[in-house]
Amino acid sequence: MQIQNPVLPGFNPDPSIIRVDDTYYIATSTFEWFPGVRIHESKDLVHWNLVKNVLDTTDMLDMKGNPSSGGIWAPDLSYADGKFWLIFTDVKITDGNFKDMKNYLTTAETIQGPWTKPILINGVGFDASLFHDDDGRKYLVQQTWDYREYRHPFDGVTLTEFDTDTMQLKPETARTIFAGTDVKLVEGPHLYKINGEYYLFTAEGGTIFTHQEVVSRSKTLDELSFVVEPDGPFITNFDTPNSYLQKQGHGALVSTPGGEWYYASLTARPWHHANESATDPRGWSTLGRETAIQKVEWDDAGWPRIVGGHGGQTFVDAPKDAIVTDAPADHSQHDEFDTPTLDINWNTLRVPFTDKMGHTGDGKLTLIGQGSLANTFDLSLIARRWQAFYFDAETKVKFDPYSYQAMAGLTNYYNHSHWSWIFITKNDAGQNVIEVAENKGGLRNGSYTSYLRDQAPVIPDGTEYVYFKSENRKETYTYYYSFDGETWHATGVELDAAVLSDDYVVREYGGFFTGAYVGLAAVDYSGYGSTAEFAYFDYKELGDRVLADGSFSWEKSEQRFD
Repeated sequence: MQIQNPVLPGFNPDPSIIRVDDTYYIATSTFEWFPGVRIHESKDLVHWNLVKNVLDTTDMLDMKGNPSSGGIWAPDLSYADGKFWLIFTDVKITDGNFKDMKNYLTTAETIQGPWTKPILINGVGFDASLFHDDDGRKYLVQQTWDYREYRHPFDGVTLTEFDTDTMQLKPETARTIFAGTDVKLVEGPHLYKINGEYYLFTAEGGTIFTHQEVVSRSKTLDELSFVVEPDGPFITNFDTPNSYLQKQGHGALVSTPGGEWYYASLTARPWHHANESATDPRGWSTLGRETAIQKVEWDDAGWPRIVGGHGGQTFVDAPKDAIVTDAPADHSQHDEFDTPTLDINWNTLRVPFTDKMGHTGDGKLTLIGQGSLANTFDLSLIARRWQAFYFDAETKVKFDPYSYQAMAGLTNYYNHSHWSWIFITKNDAGQNVIEVAENKGGLRNGSYTSYLRDQAPVIPDGTEYVYFKSENRKETYTYYYSFDGETWHATGVELDAAVLSDDYVVREYGGFFTGAYVGLAAVDYSGYGSTAEFAYFDYKELGDRVLADGSFSWEKSEQRFD
């Protein structure tokens, strides 16, 4: 049996992996998307199931007004003293000299909870993790942020002892244990004690194509006592531009019951247009930063090495003692909205789904129009990750807008400044029409485009529902509509998927850490609360697969609609 990377496709970055008895858990970042912190579970490292969104109430997490790509950065999951410990960061600023943030701790006896109300720990720096030493002492290990313009903002890795009696840090114990290498941008620290020595895993180079992970070690936890692994880095794709996997780094180490070792890291699978170089730009990561797992071996000097070289492998041997996990073949989703709560795969932005946005159940999702898709405070949108390059998404909506200021439909969305959608609205003649619009930039270089304008199809009188479809084909995607669910009409608008990638967004905006979503939305910025009713949602993956040589292929399961 082999692990095929990535094991968590689509926006699932910054993995923190642990094993409890025979079960593995991975916690990943969620940024501004709610609920916060996704946890996947496996017994074989091959097949993974999403089992819990930890921060699922406003008592646990309130991100209203958080910037795009703010929110939950790099959670750290650990297990000690008979319970799970989760450290997470809520980042309030992404642009500029400051990264105002708060680090919290929550615990639970089982992965399903209940999880305790988060305790505020500090705001020294993001990417904090909790190390449980074998003498019973605990330490917070974290990236340290320096706002001063004359210093590098990434000020090494700080270690601070944690008092389990008061459940607070001891600030007087804080010291820098690792300053990083000349690559800079040291972050994502995880500390382990193996064979009597401390091993520190840290990410460097930024979470782009220069990303890497380095390992250092020390016999003590003294200030600046850690020495970097020779012949490193531990993992990187900076010098493997043709690899199927890119951006590897920022992850965590885990051992199997049989004594094998594995490393879970973030990764990305960029693609490039036919008229672009395969290396410059290196590509467009529309699925965001995903999670990969590599096998680790130890050299004679006691340093960890990635099996197959520091570029990693697409296919990795699974643990010899793996217990096969039952998991679905892909991440397709069909939702008839017949329960009073949303499916675990749905996310909202910054705040939970409440009556202010709408409600679900009895075979329909009702959304009450609020702010535009550019709004970071009040937005009625539910969405799920793109987890394949090739998929179809479809819905059926009933909506009678009051004016052109009211809209409802199907969206492909990255953040407040990069999105598109097909929607019902009202034209100046008072007719209900179908429009396709795209926003592809922020204040620096933004542009909003209405593609159909005066040619927008008029919805025939007496039409109760309109059907929308998005056909996503890796490099491009296209919207379709239907009035009966059988005969589909092309809008004639083919959009560049690269606009919804980390690598495009980074050119426009300081936060570029999530990934593309597809979902349903209702807007009414007039304040009159026009209501849309969605009868179902269908997300169908069309057969992305990787060949044995690491190349990419896909198989279409349905013909394109005309």
